[in-house]
Amino acid sequence: MTDLSLLENSIPVAPLKIASLEGCLELASGVNDYILDFRKNPKSDLKSRNLLKGYDNTTYLAKCACPRFGTGEAKGAFYESIRGTDLFIMVDVCNYSLTYTVSGHQNHMSPDDHYQDLKRIISAATGKAHRITVIMPFLYEGRQHKRTRRESLDCGIALEELVNMGVSNIITFDAHDPRVQNAIPLSGFDNFSAYYQFLKALLSAEKELNIDNEHLMIISPDEGAMHRAVYLSNVLGVDMGMFYKRRDYSTIINGKNPIVAHEFLGDSVEGKDVIIIDDMISSGESMLDVAKQLKERKANRIFIFSTFGLFTDGLDKFDEYYEKGFINRVVTTDLIYRTPELLSKEYYLEAKMGKFLATIIDSLNHDVAIGHVLSPTEKIHTILEKYNNKIDF
Repeated sequence: MTDLSLLENSIPVAPLKIASLEGCLELASGVNDYILDFRKNPKSDLKSRNLLKGYDNTTYLAKCACPRFGTGEAKGAFYESIRGTDLFIMVDVCNYSLTYTVSGHQNHMSPDDHYQDLKRIISAATGKAHRITVIMPFLYEGRQHKRTRRESLDCGIALEELVNMGVSNIITFDAHDPRVQNAIPLSGFDNFSAYYQFLKALLSAEKELNIDNEHLMIISPDEGAMHRAVYLSNVLGVDMGMFYKRRDYSTIINGKNPIVAHEFLGDSVEGKDVIIIDDMISSGESMLDVAKQLKERKANRIFIFSTFGLFTDGLDKFDEYYEKGFINRVVTTDLIYRTPELLSKEYYLEAKMGKFLATIIDSLNHDVAIGHVLSPTEKIHTILEKYNNKIDF
């Protein structure tokens, strides 16, 4: 729940409104329910309740849409006033389940389509909102964040474009490289992680884990995920290891250089449970190869943490590796679209982010510090203490 000690002496900067694009409606609805609960909790006595019209609403979701013409062209529209509101726009650029028709042909929405719809909704606000914040959990073009040859810098261009359209702050999760915010150094850019939610999901499902240096190890599947593994190993007080990828830089397949081999740096994993942590599972090839190599090194159970489960090549390989005992759990967040097939898998666990997002939005709407939200260390220690003492959490 939101920290009431921070909020009770502050009032919102403006009435809150959440504009969710269609692909993010399920997540936005959950966030809306949590904020309603925060603000109608009978135990709280927020002074701002009586000072601002619209503080106690029946919903904070704005009525908006991006209808399309038969050509596939679209427009953004609000069906209620958003003048003077603190507007939070939520978008899931990875939701490919949505379709639209182009001259009788059905197209699945790509990240480009979702991004264009985001700009349409911003444009529909026409500068009337008091402040606009974009919540984009999977950062659009986040993997195209740097230039290694004569190529485009799509992520930086997109961030500049959003700021030029009047966006005050951009909220994302586990950006592939958070240094991309250098493209908009004078604007807000908040990058959150899901460490606590990962552990909560795993500890809720696995009741016989030993969180200590003799029984658990954190693994980074490549050099890019090192900072995640370092943080988690330090908070849990366990060792970490790292794989690095040897690539064939003379070949490009599916837009990237193929991996020749994974090489391991670290202490023995024999007999230990292992957590592999990374920002995303794309095809999953790299993550599964790391899991297999850890098993060959006689690791015990293997748990995979990934903020975004894209599974672009399907789930067959994950099913195979689960049946062979190479992996035990796959934990991803609900920040992006997940297929019904994935949700039905025995090995899959969902790290729920709705309450966390609601806390972020409520704190920003009150213009209070969010340091307590950014650092989950204390919450992780609390849940570990409860877990070790067999207390429900």
